[in-house]
Amino acid sequence: MKRRRFLELAAFGGAACCGGLALRAPRAFAIGAPFGDFKALVSIFLFGGNDAFNMVVPRSPAEYNVYATSRQNLALDQAVLLPITPDNPDGAAYGLHPSMGALQTMFEAGDASVLANVGPLVQPVTRAEYFAGTVALPPQLFSHNDQQDQWQSLRGRTSLASGWAGRIADALAPATTGQRLAMNISTAGTVLFQAGADTVPYAIGTNGANTYFILESSVPFGDQRRAAFEAHLNAGFSNVHARALAEVHQRSLATADDVNAALALASLSTPFPTSSLGAQLNVVARMLAVRDVLAMSRQIFFVSTGGFDTHDDQNLNQPNLLGDVANCLAAFQAAMVEIGIQDEVTTFTQSDFGRTLTSNGDGTDHGWGGHQVIAGGAIHGRRIFGTMPVLEIGGADDTDAGRIIPTTSVDQYAATLARWFGVAEADIATIAPSIGNFAASDLGLFV
Repeated sequence: MKRRRFLELAAFGGAACCGGLALRAPRAFAIGAPFGDFKALVSIFLFGGNDAFNMVVPRSPAEYNVYATSRQNLALDQAVLLPITPDNPDGAAYGLHPSMGALQTMFEAGDASVLANVGPLVQPVTRAEYFAGTVALPPQLFSHNDQQDQWQSLRGRTSLASGWAGRIADALAPATTGQRLAMNISTAGTVLFQAGADTVPYAIGTNGANTYFILESSVPFGDQRRAAFEAHLNAGFSNVHARALAEVHQRSLATADDVNAALALASLSTPFPTSSLGAQLNVVARMLAVRDVLAMSRQIFFVSTGGFDTHDDQNLNQPNLLGDVANCLAAFQAAMVEIGIQDEVTTFTQSDFGRTLTSNGDGTDHGWGGHQVIAGGAIHGRRIFGTMPVLEIGGADDTDAGRIIPTTSVDQYAATLARWFGVAEADIATIAPSIGNFAASDLGLFV
């Protein structure tokens, strides 16, 4: 076992002792020169399954009438929809949820676009193929945990212990050896999305790096405790596991010091919403402001917000949920402009799944395909990518009870983002394992 891999495994609790552990040889990636530029991806995961069919809604009479018939008491009034004018019209008119005025402004300014009807797929599937069972489908459709794993790992019908952001970090590791911090950073704890085979993500809090509270200078005798703890770690241990654990602690202390010292230099005037998502995006913006201090050339951030499992009280709760997402996206984009890296940072949403077109009386149930938002200066803004579904119960895109079949796969979404981020063409299929089953591996999101 390589020493580096052993230490990484030890960091996750030391469960990987020698007995019975099968270690896979590192995958060979295309090796590139160190990057001379900077790029970042920021994933916003909407936990619970966002009802995107009330986020982006048809406004033109024929399409709206189909939508209203399917959505019943959940249909938004046509008059309250916020108009958007895509530069690539498909013949219908669309609007955003009335709480998303900030996103409407971004869209119309060319700072945001919509990816229509995207979801986990192994290969393209039609309604007829779905009912005939002739096409492979992702397992456990409509299950929260399974579909979150599908979005984050792109595992299809196989078993993967890594996420697609983790595999990006693995692929780009040879070109990012000078970075002082992990490529993958989460404000939502440890997530599958960022787990790599050979790289380890780093979790921070909304106030910066998580520290051992009892060792902080602000705590009585904190400095003395830290000095004693560091002396203990430096004492040397005869047991290999004890040495590995000591090194993990030493690295944790040093990294937290580096991150918090860098963040102390970050000064932003852009105000953020006071919500959990606002606080997470605020610290991400501050981390991006000090990217040069930490010698970063590539970073992937994971932030999240919940409450989107709207089985009940959807009309009551969704306005606040979607309004917060829109306001936080707008604040983050403003911060990127303030820092001067709006063209180097791409923000995108993910969610468990879309929701049913049909109402259960007070909300919606678990669906499949849904719409996502992409923002930043590098994208083709003011567009709707992909194909808008027919929002008709029993229609061409409906599996059953208004569960819409995706027409764009998450693999295509991830492959497009990874390619912009700098992943070599030869490695795209490792990032998105099912990409070869789709006609297009690039959705054209970027300028």
